[in-house]
Amino acid sequence: MTASPALPPDRAAGGGEAPEAPQGAGAAGSAGSATAVHGGAKPSARGSGSAPADGDANGDANGDAGAPGPLAARIAPPDSVVLRAGTLSWLFPRRSALAAALLLPLLALLIALAVMASSTGMSLHDTVSGLLGNGDPGTVMIVRDFRLPRVFVGLMVGAALGVAGCLTQTLAGNRLATPDLIGVNEGATAAVVASAAGSSTGMVGDWWLGPVGAVAAAVLVVLCAGGAGSAGYRLLVVGIGVSTVVGAVGDLVMSRENDNTAGGVFLWAVGSLNGRDWHVGTPLLIALLFLLPLALAAGHRLQLLRFDDDTAACLGVDLRRLRAAALALAVALAGLAVGVGGPIAFVALASPILAGRLSGPTRVPVLGSALVGAALITAADALGRVIAPVELPVGVVTSVLGGPFLLWALFRTDSTTGKA
Repeated sequence: MTASPALPPDRAAGGGEAPEAPQGAGAAGSAGSATAVHGGAKPSARGSGSAPADGDANGDANGDAGAPGPLAARIAPPDSVVLRAGTLSWLFPRRSALAAALLLPLLALLIALAVMASSTGMSLHDTVSGLLGNGDPGTVMIVRDFRLPRVFVGLMVGAALGVAGCLTQTLAGNRLATPDLIGVNEGATAAVVASAAGSSTGMVGDWWLGPVGAVAAAVLVVLCAGGAGSAGYRLLVVGIGVSTVVGAVGDLVMSRENDNTAGGVFLWAVGSLNGRDWHVGTPLLIALLFLLPLALAAGHRLQLLRFDDDTAACLGVDLRRLRAAALALAVALAGLAVGVGGPIAFVALASPILAGRLSGPTRVPVLGSALVGAALITAADALGRVIAPVELPVGVVTSVLGGPFLLWALFRTDSTTGKA
């Protein structure tokens, strides 16, 4: 019998029938196959029997210390880049980092303008002299003891409101579900207003009652809404109802007070940073140093809520615990901000939306919301000191600017969900 010719190498590699192996090579071939299977060698897409090249195996499976392989490049979001160091990898949010890098210089500029803004006509030279301690004692006291603490308290209040709004919007899946509209701010306001009832001086104190009232209102809203689940419309509607009732109770309490007390409380109730110094700024700073890192960690997990509940649960997320923790953080941040600066409107609504436009739809913009909220409060407070013959509270300025923004947010299509 004539021996059949051996198949060419290209046909054998291309999926054709392989030639019969010699008898002496059977054990070696079996051992080689077992080694390939148990050793984790990845079959190549170029042929059913060929092994991948060294570069492809290192790039796709193990990854080298340099640039990520083709597989990592395919699964990375378009606004991020994969950074690798040995066996460790990190998905770096390139667009979010760029947005933060642009917001920081803007925030520094707004701080400088807010320190210089004066409702009494103080010149730039006098402001700089007071800041450096070279001016007269009255100027130094105004700049260092009143204006500078007020600016930094405003920064912290804006950051707290921005992060609180970001968390509540993400939890409810609704851009309108902010502490302004779901009753948290009204609960904090009512608690602080009740503490001032019966005072003959009209001074608003006991700022720490803000978080207490916020927690009480949030518990009531969640219980009435049946939980902080994915039905954001229910949370929003119940929050509006609770906010109306609690606000009416606060108005009833103030209607029975004297004019001096009612006038002082009203000035704070529209949102004002007047008279806020390091006495309230220091506890607020300590609280933010504790709460903001927790909010950043929660925001990283909240990205999975953009899927449905079943998908998020399959990815290992305890939805009940995550929602409870995020809501508790949002309530605490909003209560602190309202207790210190009053119910400043629209900052918690606008900050996450603007930050989301900057950082992209694939991220929960916790850090961006903090920076945008701080910038909005600083700019509104400085504008209120120079735009009118008398100083306007920061809450009045944000309310005037927030009305058109609310209409824009209502009619704009959400880039994250595609809904109007």
